[in-house]
Amino acid sequence: MKFSVHRAAFIQYLNDVQRAISAKTALEILSGIKLDLSEDGLTMTGSNSDISIETVISIADEQAALNIERTGSVVLPARFFNEIVKKLPAETMTLEVNERFQAAITSGSADFTINGVDPEAYPHLPEIDSREQLTLSGDILKQVINQTVIAASKQETRPILTGIHLAFKEGELLAVATDSHRLSQRKLQLTGKNEADHDIIVPAQSMNELAKMIGEESEDIEIQIAENQILFILGNTSFYSRLLEGNYPDTTRLIPQTATTTLEVNAPEFLRAIERASLLSHEGRNNVVKLTLANGQATLSSNSPEIGNVEEELTFTELKGDDLEISFNPDYMKDALRSFGQSEVLLSFTLPLRPFTLVPSEANGDFVQLITPVRTI
Repeated sequence: MKFSVHRAAFIQYLNDVQRAISAKTALEILSGIKLDLSEDGLTMTGSNSDISIETVISIADEQAALNIERTGSVVLPARFFNEIVKKLPAETMTLEVNERFQAAITSGSADFTINGVDPEAYPHLPEIDSREQLTLSGDILKQVINQTVIAASKQETRPILTGIHLAFKEGELLAVATDSHRLSQRKLQLTGKNEADHDIIVPAQSMNELAKMIGEESEDIEIQIAENQILFILGNTSFYSRLLEGNYPDTTRLIPQTATTTLEVNAPEFLRAIERASLLSHEGRNNVVKLTLANGQATLSSNSPEIGNVEEELTFTELKGDDLEISFNPDYMKDALRSFGQSEVLLSFTLPLRPFTLVPSEANGDFVQLITPVRTI
């Protein structure tokens, strides 16, 4: 095989595929990137068994300026290939592979040769025969992922909680993640012909990588779901992920429907106050910040016996209900507040040791963050 391509455009495609390649993998060939050159374009594939990414550089892509001289396929060591391409001196590069799968990479005065392997040994991508297709706006999907992925568990003791639960039903999407200490839930009314019903759990790590691939000016993303795989199609790129097996816990009963105390704050201002308090809480053994709501005032405090203490009177929009003193992990609170952006947020409390919720003040229940307090006695 032999082709030349504009290097900057090639690197953009290469970066997407690289997301699916892990340094440690059970199959050594998966540490490589597969290149398949046909008369219509160049297909690049990366996989780590959990996710697979395939992207196509079409000969019609003017920015890539792909020039095909001889078709063929090869698997090249991903890490070395990626580093070489990024450091080449000229705007264009040429790659030529001989019958022994040795790849010669030339650009300007630079000339590299790296050893590839036979692509026949590379695993085939999953086949998803799904007649039902869902479509979501790229920026909306990215927002849903970023708002929920923060609450997914990073511990493998309960694998099911390392995923995001996606329930498509009657034209609505419900996305939920929880690690049993906090929870994030987002509801979304689907438009168009998105009427298929699915109940799946996608690994949070996969969704996180997908979100990074979605650009600011993204187009609609097509979603296809099979028994144990999900496929997201972003223009010329296909993103496959395995699905987690099992039943996600019923989280609807965890969200309190009533409140005895409510506090409305500006999310960025409250976030900065939490960041100041956590400077000391991180030095303590428990990493706890206390919020005191009493006598019409809201006070944030933290104490580290080794360092000192901090106390700050908060500004707020509105405070209603019973006096309350509640302690929580500030890192959970910071993640939750960041997910709200610049909006006003309503915090709703019941008891000092019962979970409390955060919702946008102008929302109608479509987005909820829940945090479980910390017992300090």
